[in-house]
Amino acid sequence: MAFDLWWLAYPLLGAVVGFFAGLLGIGGGGIMVPMLTTLFIAQGFPLAQVVHLALGTSMAAIVLTSISSLRTHHRHGAVRWEVVRGITPGILLGTFGGTFIAAHADTVPLAIFFAVFMAYVSTQMLINVKPKPSRELPGTLGLGAAGLGIGGVSALVAIGGGSLSVPFMTWCNVKVQHAIGTSAAIGLPIALAGTLGYLINGWGEAGLPPLSLGFVYLPALVLVSGVSYFTAPVGAALAHRLPVATLKKIFAGVLILLCVKMLYSIFS
Repeated sequence: MAFDLWWLAYPLLGAVVGFFAGLLGIGGGGIMVPMLTTLFIAQGFPLAQVVHLALGTSMAAIVLTSISSLRTHHRHGAVRWEVVRGITPGILLGTFGGTFIAAHADTVPLAIFFAVFMAYVSTQMLINVKPKPSRELPGTLGLGAAGLGIGGVSALVAIGGGSLSVPFMTWCNVKVQHAIGTSAAIGLPIALAGTLGYLINGWGEAGLPPLSLGFVYLPALVLVSGVSYFTAPVGAALAHRLPVATLKKIFAGVLILLCVKMLYSIFS
């Protein structure tokens, strides 16, 4: 297949995604899904499949981003590995199962669910809710249940889990830098289970664009993740020096604008 000029947008998207994934521990899906959906529509991909392709491609791209980000956070001693071990079984089950729900949903309701969820995430960032001082992390069973819910929603919106796991951990009075670092580590099992699910559910789907593997569009995957792998450590390093609360508010506004743009592209 000939080179597509739209492919030039993917490295730029990867640079932004990697930076914010490392900085805020969010996995980058909040940026990738609306941007990829918009780009796929512009490239003339079938409307019925653009959101599914954006979700699957985002999940696959998060694999490399999360590895790069978690390594940097681990070097800063910011990953609570006991939390990662406790929450991962539920994460794997919830994420893999969630891809089957997403694969059978129509494009419009799936896009609306994504936009509504991201509006919720943005609101949480803007108001910066503080946890009660007495609250603590639950035991193994509670962490597993939390992982099931985080994984399921993460599969439906193709996020690394940070939009849910960071608020969950800070709500349980985990230090915000540790919550971000631990979320980056949790993003890896989410991305692996989600990628596998979207590959399986999209396999043999009629009408997918060339160079697709299931619901994963390979040119976008390679160009986005290839750049984001190098920018994620930059964001992760700055997370320990920049005013994260202020940056989250700015990022929340960006998320809302991206979701509005995505919905406009689909409905128009």
